Amino acid sequence: MGNPLRFVLTPGQRHDSKPVPELLDGLQAKVLLADKDSDKIVQSAQAQGMQVIIPSKVNRKNSRTLDKHRYKARHLVENLFQRMKVFHRVATRFDKLDIRFLGFVHIASIMKWLH
Repeated sequence: MGNPLRFVLTPGQRHDSKPVPELLDGLQAKVLLADKDSDKIVQSAQAQGMQVIIPSKVNRKNSRTLDKHRYKARHLVENLFQRMKVFHRVATRFDKLDIRFLGFVHIASIMKWLH
């Protein structure tokens, strides 16, 4: 079994949501929690049998129902990323190789856990 974490570094000004369908391909998950409403992301996740917990945009004609209780769990993940951004290398993604970036994420996580 490989590493369940996947990183795709988006070059330049490319929007972060562009590689999401690629990241979801082959991912074995039951639920996708996200904060951005995108038809490509929703279709890709639903095609793999994932339950999508993403709030609909205000201007969407056919809005999806949202499990607000489960959506609140996303806040915990957001807090983790906010704490990790204290480490400049994590926030700016200086490392060119994914394995080095992931290694520093592990080191930063250990430092936060020991703090």
